[in-house]
Amino acid sequence: MAWDVLEGAVLGFHGNSFGCGDNCHNSWDLHRDNMQRSKALPQNFFTTVCNLLFMLIFLVTLIISQRCRSPCMHYNRSGLHKITILLSFIIGLANIGVGLWMIMIYPTNSKQKPVLYCIQGSTWIVLAISLKLNLKKPPALVAITWWIIEFILGIVIMFKSTSNIFETHSFSPDKILDITTSVTCYLLFYCSIRVIIHWTSSSPVALTEPLIQGTKLEETKVTPLYKASIFSRMTFRWFNSLLNLGYSKPLEVGDIPHLVPEDEASTAERVFEEAWEQQRKQSPLNRPTVFRALSKCYWKDMIVTGVFAFLRSIATISSPLFLRSFVQFAGGKQSFRYEGFALVGGLFVVKIVESFSQRQWYFNSRRSGMRMRSALMAAVYQKQLRLSNLARRRHAAGEIVNYIAIDAYRFGEFPWWLHWGWTVPFQILVAIGILFATVGLATIPGLVIIVLTIILNNPLAKSLQKCQSEFMAAQDKRLRATSEILNSMKIIKLQAWEDEFKGLIDSLRASEFKWLSSSQINRTYGTILYWMSPIIISSIVFAACAIVGNPPLTATTIFTVLATFRIIQEPVRMLPDVLAILIQVKVSLDRLDKFLQDEELKPDAFLRKSLDASQCVIKIHSGILSWDPESASTTLKRINLEIQNREKVAVCGSVGSGKSALLHTILGEIPKVSGVVEVYGNIAYVAQTAWIQSGTVRENILFGKPMNKERYENAIKACALDKDIENFSHGDMTEIGERGLNMSGGQKQRIQLARAVYNDADLYLLDDPFSALDAHTAATLFNDCVMGALAEKTVVLVTHQVEFLPAVDTILVMEGGEIKQAGSYHQILAAGETFEQLVNAHKEAMVSTSNAPMNNQASPLEAEIGSLQLARMQNSSGLALEETGGDITSNMTQLTVEEEKEMGDSGLEPYYAYIRIAGGAFLSVLIVFSQGAFVVGQVASNYWLAKAILNPNIDSGVLVGIYAGISLLSGAFVYLRARLVVVLGLRASKAFFNGMFTSIFKAPMAFFDTTPVGRILIRASSDLSLIDLDLAWGFSYVLSSGADLLGMLFIISLVTWQVLVVAVPVFFVTRWIQMYYLASARELMRINGTTKAPVINNSTETALGVVTIRAFNMTEKFKDKNLNLIDTDASLYFHTSAATEWLILRLESLGNIILFTSALLLVSLPANTISPGFAGLALSYALTLTSYQVFFVQWQCNLANFVVSVERIKQYMNLPSEAAAIIESNRPPMSWPNQGRIELDNLKIRYRPNFPLVLKGISCTFEAGKRVGVVGRTGSGKTTLISALFRLVEPSEGRILIDNVDICTIGLHDLRSRLSIIPQDPTLFKGTIRSNLDPLGLYSDTEIWKALEKCQMSKAIENLPYKLDSSVSQEGENWSAGQRQLLCLGRVLLKRNRILVLDEATASIDSATDAILQKVIRQEFQSCTVVTVAHRVPTVIDSDMVLALSDGMLAEYDKPTMLLENKSSSFAKLVAEYWSQCSPSDSM
Repeated sequence: MAWDVLEGAVLGFHGNSFGCGDNCHNSWDLHRDNMQRSKALPQNFFTTVCNLLFMLIFLVTLIISQRCRSPCMHYNRSGLHKITILLSFIIGLANIGVGLWMIMIYPTNSKQKPVLYCIQGSTWIVLAISLKLNLKKPPALVAITWWIIEFILGIVIMFKSTSNIFETHSFSPDKILDITTSVTCYLLFYCSIRVIIHWTSSSPVALTEPLIQGTKLEETKVTPLYKASIFSRMTFRWFNSLLNLGYSKPLEVGDIPHLVPEDEASTAERVFEEAWEQQRKQSPLNRPTVFRALSKCYWKDMIVTGVFAFLRSIATISSPLFLRSFVQFAGGKQSFRYEGFALVGGLFVVKIVESFSQRQWYFNSRRSGMRMRSALMAAVYQKQLRLSNLARRRHAAGEIVNYIAIDAYRFGEFPWWLHWGWTVPFQILVAIGILFATVGLATIPGLVIIVLTIILNNPLAKSLQKCQSEFMAAQDKRLRATSEILNSMKIIKLQAWEDEFKGLIDSLRASEFKWLSSSQINRTYGTILYWMSPIIISSIVFAACAIVGNPPLTATTIFTVLATFRIIQEPVRMLPDVLAILIQVKVSLDRLDKFLQDEELKPDAFLRKSLDASQCVIKIHSGILSWDPESASTTLKRINLEIQNREKVAVCGSVGSGKSALLHTILGEIPKVSGVVEVYGNIAYVAQTAWIQSGTVRENILFGKPMNKERYENAIKACALDKDIENFSHGDMTEIGERGLNMSGGQKQRIQLARAVYNDADLYLLDDPFSALDAHTAATLFNDCVMGALAEKTVVLVTHQVEFLPAVDTILVMEGGEIKQAGSYHQILAAGETFEQLVNAHKEAMVSTSNAPMNNQASPLEAEIGSLQLARMQNSSGLALEETGGDITSNMTQLTVEEEKEMGDSGLEPYYAYIRIAGGAFLSVLIVFSQGAFVVGQVASNYWLAKAILNPNIDSGVLVGIYAGISLLSGAFVYLRARLVVVLGLRASKAFFNGMFTSIFKAPMAFFDTTPVGRILIRASSDLSLIDLDLAWGFSYVLSSGADLLGMLFIISLVTWQVLVVAVPVFFVTRWIQMYYLASARELMRINGTTKAPVINNSTETALGVVTIRAFNMTEKFKDKNLNLIDTDASLYFHTSAATEWLILRLESLGNIILFTSALLLVSLPANTISPGFAGLALSYALTLTSYQVFFVQWQCNLANFVVSVERIKQYMNLPSEAAAIIESNRPPMSWPNQGRIELDNLKIRYRPNFPLVLKGISCTFEAGKRVGVVGRTGSGKTTLISALFRLVEPSEGRILIDNVDICTIGLHDLRSRLSIIPQDPTLFKGTIRSNLDPLGLYSDTEIWKALEKCQMSKAIENLPYKLDSSVSQEGENWSAGQRQLLCLGRVLLKRNRILVLDEATASIDSATDAILQKVIRQEFQSCTVVTVAHRVPTVIDSDMVLALSDGMLAEYDKPTMLLENKSSSFAKLVAEYWSQCSPSDSM
């Protein structure tokens, strides 16, 4: 029998099997004599040595562990555990007693057997002690492994003992001892599982700690797993409550329970950080790595899941042994009367062990993977908060998104694949051993083919690794560019650059697609190699048997070999995927290592101390600082500065002089080359480019601080936000879109200023906060906020507004990275030229204002109202004080729309959509045909063996030849199917990518205003990655396993048709369970698709505001927010995995019913009813039926989850589109506009249907070649007017005509490409100076240098080593805001269109530079129509016409001289206001 193959290695392990006396033939006897072992000494010796080895290892680790300080494992021992201890001790004493008794009874015989008894007894006594002690980690691990090995051997002993009892009909003390030992082994398995569960679920977090908003764990909605019993954990019964809820209604995020403490991201992050730091301390010379840190954290979990994987592998490889025994039984070789039923019972036990161990392996692997994923996501985010500025330039926001969305996410499945990595070769090696035991030396030719397969796999794996690495690198580049383009979509549309940037994305995708294609084709080669190798090997083994003639090709031999190769087939099929995934993980590990090892902000950059009233707030001594410490040039040099408590300091200077760099020095952001920087007290920082979070206005102002109503209201009032908030339909609970996209520039600045004021810090660093504000609002903020609310605070204000300088205590004048002058206004005005130049430039600007007719009235007006107080008295002017124009109107709903997701069962529509979009209908038919042909070939070849083996007239050579021919022919269809799947997948990848990005680039700005960038990036990264790599293969796996299942059921029912009585009901129950499961699983996956985006959005948002976060010392708050988002996402993943295991466990149970029914029929039917060949054929399929059924349903569910990505991308393939880029039937002449006349005819604008009007019937004409200034309070509709001119928003009524052409009747590209604009937010792209000025490559270097010279940037760029090829980092971070604005001006100087729009184009530059640029614009665009939106009166005072807007309506439109003559005009009051604000500085 097949069990003899393992008897030598297993049975003697316990040494408890005794021979039976001569008279125990047909009666049940109890013998006390003739005690002797039934097996030979070498077997006894081997098994006893194994036990002795385990005992010694345990004792050694026990002794060593006593020296360690690690805690012992304490757990409550149940009654069964105590019974196990008692039985183990009794078995030990019994073995020792038998040994001593044999020495006394047979003193002359060999003493070897009694000694082995005594050793065996000693090992059981030590094993009982191991059950009793509270052990530390190392001995506990050895003990658990020992118990599980005993359990595996106990199964074999139980089977052999019961078989022997039925065979001999006798009972003897040795059999009693065998059965007692086997029962104890089962109890040992129970103990090991209980200890493992206790070990893995013991939380390092105290259960009394507040976990969620101050509540205890018991008070929150925690997953039922937390309190589940062992039986509930093993059967996943704890998951029933969520499935019942999901079956009764569609699940929502609030229905998903929280994770238990040990699964939370905070725990994972903490243990990972400890392991990372431990590596750093233990080996300072070697950099820490992610792999070593994860190994340190999760080695215990990996060993536990490895034990389950080992049990499953052992149970799986026993299938050929059972098949051998069943075939022999069917052939009439019955060893004892009830052998058939004993075989069915043994098969039942093995399959139960296989099912439960596999489910625990899979679930615990994914649970460990979830912890790894959470740890890495948290580590990447926190590293992002600590990165130095130089390192931030090396890792763009898009790359960091990739680290989280792809690299960290990949570790969710990593432990599962890792265990496949060693179980696959383990099963192959054991299978080879079974083959040797079955066919002997005939295995060697097959072994040669196996070795060749492994050798061929080596170059294939290397090629796959290279393709995967290159694919990931190309994907990084594309995502980096995608992120930058999405963040700058407004400027791209304004400049009509959609086609060029779409071409850039397409070219990056082409490079990515090249490596994707190579990777998938290599995967095809792997598929055919591993599908065909079992067929080829079995054919060669059969041929060798036929040639040698020993062993003969009987049904037993053939189907044992086929069953052995069938258990190899699963690991062989998994091997390409295992290699591919492990290669991907290796690539991700390298990328994460590089990121996590990168440079962080140095703690010695500055010293922050608590504030003492007698101390200076800022001390800088001999400071030399550089953004790039490795560069020879420095950013700041010879900085010596002391700022006293409550002092008001203004920093001024020309563009690029180092003003913002000085603030970054105080913040510790710039690496220090030498010197000392000391800062005392808490810091509040207002960035030059406003950083606003997605959330409500209140959340942005509070910024994580508790609400203090009085302080909150004072901060709002001081920052002039009270009127805005009153006009918001939701008040301060109004949602702000991503990057504050629904707020005007002034509103964003005032919100972040209110954030700083509310923070109640000691030191305020304000980086040009008034640049985006009109003169009135700026004066209000300076008086009420800087000089009022912050009167008792220390303020460092960077500003270009010279009019505010006389009011401050100290002025710092920056030039060339140095503090050239420092002192009061009078001191520095008399001391040097640098500051005098700035003041003179301001005076010159004032001259143009004072030369106007209003000049005669200025002094009396100033005398009447008084200096800067005038600003507070202008509320009754025609220009409303504050108004919510821009993109927020009164009565508006919340802006950011909730992410769309499908609900309920989508049926087959997503699958049809995938095939339809990929154009793969015919391909799908060919794939189905190829797979069907392959399955038919496999079934036919096996049927041929079963049929031919019964015919003695068929020669062995003919038998093997026909089998090999049919099999190889079917293999050709496998290759065809694999190639067709790759073609389908690549077509789908190309179609979905092109469709989505074409739709995104054509989408109106309203889409980008309401959609967070992270939401789009998720689809462009992880969703697209699923379509690229997994979806087509998922179709293939479902199709192949489904076809295999049909073939198996056909063969089984052909041999034992009676099984259909059970199979048909099982099929319907299976379908019902699957639908019951899918009701919840589908929603879990869809919700999970929406929980990932907030993690990405938060990371992207943090990357933009990391300086502000660090300045406010809010890194811990943001870290906690990120951990909560990760936990929400992980909880969905955790419960999705649990749902899958719940389903598969029940499907396996149903599949095993068919298997047991088939086995019972084989042993119950009358003899010779079923031939051995067909019995072997049916059972060989029945043994693998369950695994194929599980594989089919699992991939069917995976496919249902994968296809959610199809739904999500398909949503973005059908976005509402802008008007056509080009209307061929109505294209304007190439010279259009040749005059530049703009006519607004009753123009009305609303941002969404049913929204209130933003522009309310504006009618006026901008004559050709005239300069038109557009003025108005912050949010009065100025930017909306510009948006309408470029058709970023379409008119709801009225028209805009340019040179008598209605702009709504021509294509958008024709319109926008003929207009030039410098937008309010200066935007640069990653690349070079050349590529930013001339992205289309239309101009020569000479023309570019001329443009740079005119925009005052030529000197700065000439000093750079690479000049025009000097780098521009993402979003131009390595250039100041003023320099970015000047470079944007350089673009329009190159284009020279007839119409130029300046939207706050000089807001971020000083007055001197502004005056020069206005002169350049007047000269260069002398014959052009120039529309200027500005807050500085001198910028628009010399315009030919002035358009004043108020509350979206035209307040006045006339020549500035005419408006200034009318004292009551809004513009006259605005000029008087500006003049009065500036006059103190002018007179001093």
